[in-house]
Amino acid sequence: MADIAEDLGVSLMTVSKALRHHSDISEKTRKRVIRRARERGYEPNWMARGLATRRTHVVGLVIPDLMHSFFAEIAKGVASVLDPAGYQVTISNSDENPANEERQISTLIARSVDGFLIGSAERDSGGAKIFKSLRIRKIPYVLFDRLPASAGAHYVGVDDEEVGRLATEHLIEQGCRTIVHLRGHEVSTGVDRVRGYRKALARHGFEFSSRYVIRAGNKEESGVEAMRKLLRLTPRPDGVFCYNDAIAACAIRVALEAGLRVPSDIAIIGSGNFRHSDFLCVPLSSVHQSSLLIGRKSAELLIEIMGSEETVPARRILIPPRLVVRESSLRTAK
Repeated sequence: MADIAEDLGVSLMTVSKALRHHSDISEKTRKRVIRRARERGYEPNWMARGLATRRTHVVGLVIPDLMHSFFAEIAKGVASVLDPAGYQVTISNSDENPANEERQISTLIARSVDGFLIGSAERDSGGAKIFKSLRIRKIPYVLFDRLPASAGAHYVGVDDEEVGRLATEHLIEQGCRTIVHLRGHEVSTGVDRVRGYRKALARHGFEFSSRYVIRAGNKEESGVEAMRKLLRLTPRPDGVFCYNDAIAACAIRVALEAGLRVPSDIAIIGSGNFRHSDFLCVPLSSVHQSSLLIGRKSAELLIEIMGSEETVPARRILIPPRLVVRESSLRTAK
């Protein structure tokens, strides 16, 4: 570092701050320092730096399903903020298992990460030992996408009740009269979307029946079985609101295999607006959840909390969802 300072004619402190992405240093100076550091093959010793500063510049990102494109896009949004700020992101996949989640968070705590971003598989974070441990240790964390019951934590996500309302009212506007919801797990996203679905039905004078709320989880296999069960109902539904786009894609496939026309016989809408919705055999209508923005906002909030010397009161950031209409639900209203 002293050699770099001498080469560039700046102080050792300037080099140190530039390598730590300190806000006191101009972008021009920071780039000069980093370029010269690379030319000299300089690599910071993060372990030694952590001992000196008591910070590792590592953030734990705990995701419930890494194979789901929604969470992959959240991870991309997180990295777009944390990487330029000098943080390394370590990703763990809980596979929707609270026990896995607790074990992975405990492991990352032992590795002295500076903070956490958590898409929790827990139904009740207030009762989860791991969240109590984070609070006791004063390790900053932000929950995203899911807000477990009793959670007094920072949270960034979409308004899931509004997701349910938007999707259901769209099907009603398209002339559907028997609308089914293929629901998700008993986490906040699943619970709130059911609530939005029920409120939309009530608002338009439709009777709610528990027969028309079928658990599909969030995986393809369960979505196929749930859709097959749906088609055995009498009267057969003419509108389907799916918990996510993966389930909706399965619903379209099962409906077509049964000889039904989508959307004229049965209209289908998902949630998430994943990247390849336009390329399905029937382009999928969906509710856009701004996954990249959720990732960016979560990371920005965590940086703010980690950099504050005072306790930051729990903040909740809700991003409004947006309806994206494609062929799978677009039909002439009756």
